[in-house]
Amino acid sequence: MWRNYVTVGLRALAKNKVYAFINIFGLSLGIAACLLILTFVRYEFSYDSWMPGAGNAYQLQDFYKPTEQGGEEYKLQVTSYASGLALQKDFPQVEKRVYITNQGFTFILNGQAYSPEGTFFADGNIFDILQLPFVRGDAVHALDDPRALVLSETEAKKYFGSQNPIGKTITVLSSDLKEDYRVTGVFKDLPKNTHLRMGAVARFNPQSYFGKIPTFLTSWNSQGGYVYVKLRPGTHAKQLMAQFPAWEKRNIPNDPADGGPVTNPGDHQDWRLTNVRDVHLGEAQNATQTAGSDKQTILTFAVVALMILGMACINFTNLATARASQRAREVALRKVLGATRRQLIVQFVGESILVAGIATLVALALAELALPLLNDFLDAEMQIRYLGSDGILLPVVLLAILVGLAGGVYPALYLSRFQPARVLKANKSAADAEGSGRLRNLLVVGQFAVSIGLIICTAIVYSQTIYARTMDAGYKREGLIQVGGINEPQAEAVMRTMVEEVRRVPGVTAAGRTTIAVAPGNNSMTSARLPGQTEYVQLGVYGIDPGVKDALGMRLLAGRNFSEAIAMDDSTTPSPTDIAAEKALVARGTNVVLSEMAAKRLGFATPQAAIGKQVQIGFTVPEAGNWVPATVVGVVSDVRYRSVRQPLQPIVYFYQTRGYYTLLVRHVGDAKPIRDRIEAIWKRLVPELPFEARSVTEVVHNLYNRDETRAQLFGMFAILAAVIGCLGLFGLAAFTAERRTKEIGIRKVLGARTRDIVRLLVWQFSRPVLIANLIAWPVAWWVMRDWLNQFDIRVDLTPVPFVLSGTLALAIAIATIGAHAFRVARTNPVHALRYE
Repeated sequence: MWRNYVTVGLRALAKNKVYAFINIFGLSLGIAACLLILTFVRYEFSYDSWMPGAGNAYQLQDFYKPTEQGGEEYKLQVTSYASGLALQKDFPQVEKRVYITNQGFTFILNGQAYSPEGTFFADGNIFDILQLPFVRGDAVHALDDPRALVLSETEAKKYFGSQNPIGKTITVLSSDLKEDYRVTGVFKDLPKNTHLRMGAVARFNPQSYFGKIPTFLTSWNSQGGYVYVKLRPGTHAKQLMAQFPAWEKRNIPNDPADGGPVTNPGDHQDWRLTNVRDVHLGEAQNATQTAGSDKQTILTFAVVALMILGMACINFTNLATARASQRAREVALRKVLGATRRQLIVQFVGESILVAGIATLVALALAELALPLLNDFLDAEMQIRYLGSDGILLPVVLLAILVGLAGGVYPALYLSRFQPARVLKANKSAADAEGSGRLRNLLVVGQFAVSIGLIICTAIVYSQTIYARTMDAGYKREGLIQVGGINEPQAEAVMRTMVEEVRRVPGVTAAGRTTIAVAPGNNSMTSARLPGQTEYVQLGVYGIDPGVKDALGMRLLAGRNFSEAIAMDDSTTPSPTDIAAEKALVARGTNVVLSEMAAKRLGFATPQAAIGKQVQIGFTVPEAGNWVPATVVGVVSDVRYRSVRQPLQPIVYFYQTRGYYTLLVRHVGDAKPIRDRIEAIWKRLVPELPFEARSVTEVVHNLYNRDETRAQLFGMFAILAAVIGCLGLFGLAAFTAERRTKEIGIRKVLGARTRDIVRLLVWQFSRPVLIANLIAWPVAWWVMRDWLNQFDIRVDLTPVPFVLSGTLALAIAIATIGAHAFRVARTNPVHALRYE
């Protein structure tokens, strides 16, 4: 019996090759797409699950709440050094705590300077918490020595080739630190599905390293590193976090009183423990080591995968029911010969599962071929495994059966209910079998609603990405180079000379030093208020020299720029902190430049209204009085240094003679020879430090890479959905035209023209597409509205992408069925009326 079912099924496929191709190819595309997307989703959820002991390893994260004073909301993976110490002190459930900070350091080996990737200092053995696999050395004792250094395989090969690096010495240079470190371990290169970015980890003493800024170690507002903890077995992180409010009150001291209301850092901060496996898709996505993702977005991809699979199943169901009329006589004859309805249902469901099985094999081949391309596109290391705990063999078999059932149950029930007498009676055409096609139309509507929705989402995401990259950010992106590392003592000692030489390079029009840059990775906030007031506002605070205005291309809205010739413009104080010098600054006062938004936040109606006014800025330490009287000498245009996902920061700028992080260079003409000239100056003046420079255009482009990748992925899936939908539409059009062959012949005999027949057939399949727009538009609007709300500035949600997407879908549908309809309409009516 089963052999007979298989034989009949294969013969049915062979008899209708177009039907077989559309069904198998369409279904295989849907299954392949579903497999690839779900592989991607599983990969995103697999981050750091490969790490031994990951279940008890947690990252302490810092969440800033927005405040009435203008404090911004931040969800940070970094936190303060003090918070980690307090956590370990108060909770015996914490077995181990380690603080790591990526202050950045340089290697000097054989007189040559190198910039290692992913550098961290650690105050303890981080590898006891993050149990990375070692290829050389002992992970348990790798960082016991105060001058121990652990490298990744790639970094070790870079410096020592095939030699054993254990015991080798490398000079580490960072800020005021210059020490010889001994390599004590080498760990395997990290896989790409990790939130970590580690290439070199060196042991350090925080007290000596941050000796010039001791408040860094005691302030709960100094988020400069990552705190990882290992919880004792059986400890529940949620139960531990339930005690955090009381823990904060016990440990966080109030801010020093200054006559205003008493404040406490804990008033606007919360701390959470996040398992390392959840960091990548966690809520905290500021100050990350590697770019994270959003759990809701990844789950959206899973929904899209199921929708595409559903579209393929809809094709299968539609074509099976449409083709049912071709098998009406077969069903009737089988019933006459004694076949029961149950046997017929088993036969047709079996045929459906057979087709699904063939399609699944084709889908697996397509997925294997496409996976390397998808890995390259996403910079991932996804794999399809068939056996083992994460094998997909059993799920794929179940998927084939489920798809076969989903696509075959309704056609089986539909076909098996035919009445033999009605089908076999004289002159009853097989093409006139029962069925209004209403269900098929509804399914086509659903298919195109999905396609149109994906096209709309793709258009809006891509538009937002382009807008973010090209909008007026308050500075000129083109022709701007950022040179980093100028805060190192060796560079700072010659920086004035370097800036003067850079300005003389042909093609350079301006150069200036700053403590903030485009996509800076740092954030500095302070309080500001008007004299006589106790209420304050929060402003960003950054140092710039007079050359930055022209280098960035900021517009001066009122007043003047800083000047090196005016003593009151200079806010420089010694480092480490000298209380006497800080008090002298408070007594003397200084000059500042405000951004336009900062002037508004301080209450000035216009930029000009702020000029000459005095404000009090929290420039110094509480022991010196905290508030420095500052005169506003200029107001400049707002500059968006960060991503448009983050709010525009109001900024108070000050001038200092040193302590900068970045050199900005404005140029005209080809960037490469200018960059080479700047690099030559750097290597001559600071040979012991590597040269690090990037084009701001490249920096901004990389800032939105994730959004662009997401838009391209949606675009791929939208195209795939449209292809699957069109395959089904073409098959339906073919069978509908065949079903209406007699009608078309009669219409032509009665005088209908070819274009009339074409219009008739095209309109039949255009209606479901038009109705699909009514479903897709509101759903896509709701989804995209929520997505766009993540951005501080965004494109307007106009009707244009909706109308264009609907028009495109309609055009694709018409193109799909138009050629076939034209061929059918030109058929000789004599042949049509001979049908049967």
